[in-house]
Amino acid sequence: MARIALVTGGTRGIGHAVSLMLQKAGYRVVATYVSHGEAAEAMARETGIRVERFDVGDFGACADAVSGIERSLGPVDILVNNAGITRDGMLHKMTEQNWHDVIATNLTSCFNMCHAVIGRMRERGFGRIINIASINGQSGQFGQTNYSAAKAGMIGFTKALALESAAKGITVNAVAPGYIATDMVKAVPEEVLQKIVGRIPVGRLGEVEEVARAVLFLASDEAGFMTGATLTLNGGQYMT
Repeated sequence: MARIALVTGGTRGIGHAVSLMLQKAGYRVVATYVSHGEAAEAMARETGIRVERFDVGDFGACADAVSGIERSLGPVDILVNNAGITRDGMLHKMTEQNWHDVIATNLTSCFNMCHAVIGRMRERGFGRIINIASINGQSGQFGQTNYSAAKAGMIGFTKALALESAAKGITVNAVAPGYIATDMVKAVPEEVLQKIVGRIPVGRLGEVEEVARAVLFLASDEAGFMTGATLTLNGGQYMT
């Protein structure tokens, strides 16, 4: 039977590309969303990918959603933690709510979703967990103490869970994209976009498919010896 892949935030942007690439490779994909319902339903109609709406920052909602998916489709073999939001602002102007919202959606969600799947992965002796971090979790970014902290935390979470899980046949890795040509990035003013591209040595934005190909490799059997790693896809903007 085809393996089950669960992609959070899987109906738009990088998540959409990941969902499509995993489906093309033969996985049965479930994509989650919490907003932009029309786009999610359109994706479901056009691709046949199952979509599920719930808040990944809510522990109970994640547990319930995964239980429902596993009852109807089977155990989750691949988890891609991609869901994320931004609430930018300099720290001295940042509200407590904007801090907590970003931490909950971008970092606490990793705990919530991994907690929901890791027990059965350990029982079966197989699992692939891929966390979508960010260049800004590695280098920091002006006006993004909340986002940078969440994404840096995701990288540390990845390493610790990889150590806990390696002996059980579960790999846990992160992908840290740089600036990718998503609708959000392409919507910034042209002069700002030019400055962004000017700081990328390869001279262009990344493509969502380039990130998706990295995820596809990490989800594969061939990646069984790679765990605790962070793959950087940023065109040379930040080298680790």
